[in-house]
Amino acid sequence: MIKKFLKWFYFTKIKKWDSAQIRLYHLRKIGMEIGEKTYIFSDEIETAEPYLVKIGNNVMIAPGVKFTTHDASASFYIPGASDLFGKIEIGNNCFIGMGAIVLPGVKLADNCIVAAGSVVTKSFCEENSVIAGNPAKKISTTEELNKKNEKYVLNTWGMSFQEKKNYLLANENKFKGN
Repeated sequence: MIKKFLKWFYFTKIKKWDSAQIRLYHLRKIGMEIGEKTYIFSDEIETAEPYLVKIGNNVMIAPGVKFTTHDASASFYIPGASDLFGKIEIGNNCFIGMGAIVLPGVKLADNCIVAAGSVVTKSFCEENSVIAGNPAKKISTTEELNKKNEKYVLNTWGMSFQEKKNYLLANENKFKGN
C-alpha cells in the first residue's frame, strides 16, 4: 500500500506525469514496444504477452480498445495445445477507435484508421486504409474519408469545457447528420 502510494506520488507530484504518461511508462516497462508521440487511452490493451506488441509513432488508441496476443481456444480442438500466439504490430500514424478488438497476428500498415467497435481478425498491409466491421474489412481510404467528412470538422483542441461547449453549440450546423 505504501509502495503504491510512493510510486503514485513520484510520478504525479515529482515528475508531474498524467495518467496517460504513467500508462505508457508501465507498458514499456513490461515489454511493449511503443513509439514516440503515441497516446493510449485504453486500460485494456495490456496483454499477458506485452512483448508481442509493437506500436509505431504518432498512434492514438481510444478508450476500451482491447489487444489479445493469444487464443486459448486451441486447447479445445488441438490435442496437447494450450494456445495460439501471434504478434500485434501497429504502424505509424494509426488511429484505433473506441472499443475495437485486435486479435493475435494482426499487422496494420502506416496511416490506418480502425473504426470504433471493429474486430480486427487479419492484417491490413495497404497504407491509408479505413477498416471497420466484425470481422473488420477495408471500407475506404483515408483520402476518401477525408473528403466525406471535411465539411464537418471542428477544432476544439486546447479549449476549456465551457469554451468547447459554447463553440460546439454555436456551430451545430457543422455537425454530422445536419
